[in-house]
Amino acid sequence: MTSARVRKAVIPAAGLGTRFLPATKAVPKEMLPVVDKPTLQYVVEEAVSAGIEDILIIVGRGKTTIEDHFDRSFELEATLEAAGKTTELEAMRAIAELADIHYVRQGTPRGLGHAIGTARRHVGNEPFAVLLGDDMMHAKSGHLANMLAMYERLQSSVIAVRKVPANEISLYGCIAPGDSQGDDITISALVEKPSVDEAPSDMAVMGRYVFTPEIFDAIENTPPGRGNEIQITDAIGLLIAKQPVYAYKFETGRFDVGNKIDFLRATVELALERPELADEFRSVLYEIVDRERETGRN
Repeated sequence: MTSARVRKAVIPAAGLGTRFLPATKAVPKEMLPVVDKPTLQYVVEEAVSAGIEDILIIVGRGKTTIEDHFDRSFELEATLEAAGKTTELEAMRAIAELADIHYVRQGTPRGLGHAIGTARRHVGNEPFAVLLGDDMMHAKSGHLANMLAMYERLQSSVIAVRKVPANEISLYGCIAPGDSQGDDITISALVEKPSVDEAPSDMAVMGRYVFTPEIFDAIENTPPGRGNEIQITDAIGLLIAKQPVYAYKFETGRFDVGNKIDFLRATVELALERPELADEFRSVLYEIVDRERETGRN
């Protein structure tokens, strides 16, 4: 086990985004905008705000727009400069300077565990964070920064979890809590998408991880499961047999932007936080709600 500080983050972004078809037929789901920023940019900014500036994005076929977004666009910049749009020009340049971003392609979509495993050469023998692009955390939540602090204190892998209603537990990986010392709770086992009767708790995994590098050996030793996919929950189970893995519990600040309703909720909530949009957008929402109520009365 290593005592190095967490310097690198991995963002798996190779999924097909079938829940958002037809939009994702041509646009990667990670590039769908929440207000006016792609969801993936929010995730990258979260890593940067937590002090991580070396980021590896796992991409799949047809996702070159992700690389283009985080690169310089000289034609666009020249157009903005000629038009005197200084604010927009600075914002576009800032995107390319957010972090040191690298890419690796997951040739065959074989599950989240396999996707994370492709990062081994880049990460090396260091601890690292994993941020799922479908789980967008509010910029003020501080969850990733808290997890990094927890890792540095415990020198063990940390997984973000949150309580969910019983009827939702089958949508997530679910943890079985182990020993606890104060607020520090170990994880004794994980079950991928259990039924209500099989769920060992109501605590679901929420798309943020900090791993020791030993997770890579665990992934390599994890046999494929359903759909020939390598599940990260199974790999974590192997890791638990060799070293402690802790749960980071939180309650608020997460948007599941892979879910249409939560995607819309994120758009509304973040738009209302924008000073230049809030008043006018709030009026629009009131107008819609009043019209819906009137329609309902009729």
